[in-house]
Amino acid sequence: MSSPLRVAVVGAGLAAVSTCDALRAQGYDGEIVLCSAEHGLPYDRPPLSKDVLLGRSRRPDILLRPEKWYEEARVDLREGASVRAIRPHEGGLELADGRTVAADRIVLATGGTPRALPVPGGDDPAVHLLRTWADAERLRERLLPGARVTVVGAGLIGAETAAVAHALGCHVTLIDPVPVPLAAVVGDDIAGALHHRHSAEGIKVITAGVERVEHRPGSLGVLVHLNGYAAPVAADTVVAGIGIRPATELAEAAGLHVDNGVVVQHGQRTSHPNILAVGDVARLNGHRVRHEHWEAAQHDGEAAAHGILGHPAPEPGATWFWSDRHGSRLEAVGTMADAEHTVLRGAPGDGAFAAFGLRGDRLVAAAAIDRARDIKAARRLVDRGVTVDPVQLGDESTDLRTLLKR
Repeated sequence: MSSPLRVAVVGAGLAAVSTCDALRAQGYDGEIVLCSAEHGLPYDRPPLSKDVLLGRSRRPDILLRPEKWYEEARVDLREGASVRAIRPHEGGLELADGRTVAADRIVLATGGTPRALPVPGGDDPAVHLLRTWADAERLRERLLPGARVTVVGAGLIGAETAAVAHALGCHVTLIDPVPVPLAAVVGDDIAGALHHRHSAEGIKVITAGVERVEHRPGSLGVLVHLNGYAAPVAADTVVAGIGIRPATELAEAAGLHVDNGVVVQHGQRTSHPNILAVGDVARLNGHRVRHEHWEAAQHDGEAAAHGILGHPAPEPGATWFWSDRHGSRLEAVGTMADAEHTVLRGAPGDGAFAAFGLRGDRLVAAAAIDRARDIKAARRLVDRGVTVDPVQLGDESTDLRTLLKR
């Protein structure tokens, strides 16, 4: 299989940059064009809801690669180059300004767009989304000491934003219709401990759905009306952290197979032989969910490079992600929804503990709070399919690394 003369990557997040990096690492010597809708060098997104909101990191601190890397790697970064359409049958793509970019292979790394509150008033200027650097800058200006901040959605982004707002001295209310968010992913024990921490830190937690957002005339604030609650929540700022929608518009217009994301095979190949998809916008055929995590985006880029160059794609290992809040770190491997039963290591009341999910006598998932060593060992156990003894998993005196030697 001959290498393409030019690869065009649409998007500029981690999956996009990782694709470019992996192509060069695997010996690709053709042209690479990276089309970014934003201006400025591509940056990492996880810090936006953490150190960027806290004011600890500026944009130069979170760049995915320094400026000289693009020159050295011969990646033609085109800033402010929003793509209007991909035209695989014509061998290229069309930019919003009418220019065209010829390409033998196109990689869609369009990511996702944050979901707006789907209620009346959900588009009020007081309601903020968090996905880009500009979003974070606008929100950071609102997180002042004493400000009333309501966060809707207690998943990863919502929980991190609520914790940051609280640390900045805001009066925070966290709203989610699910009593224990993230339970399906990290299990009831870890999810329960994480969610309880918000209340313990002084955040007001409400289990309810949002009915509408009412603008207050003569004020920058709003009233957030909840299902089942007579009294609304008064807020100066509302943050919607209710997930993202995969940005599949270009793929749909090009006739690609789209179903909760652009459907891909191993090697990130889509239903068109010249188009690949990576990152948050892609869903591997046969898998129920898309993996919207940092490491998954990195691995997708590497797999896409293999697919473009005709190399066998490596088998993916267990998914892994992390989240920081209230000075603690959550780490998880796999998903607890795949487990039949759970074993705890340590006690939830101690703060730092781990939960292991087993299917039969094999570990399929693990989650932990401030237990990086346990997660590191668990990940290897999951990937290797090692038979494990539940008693040893829960025994603090057992070095989990010894279980790998079986």
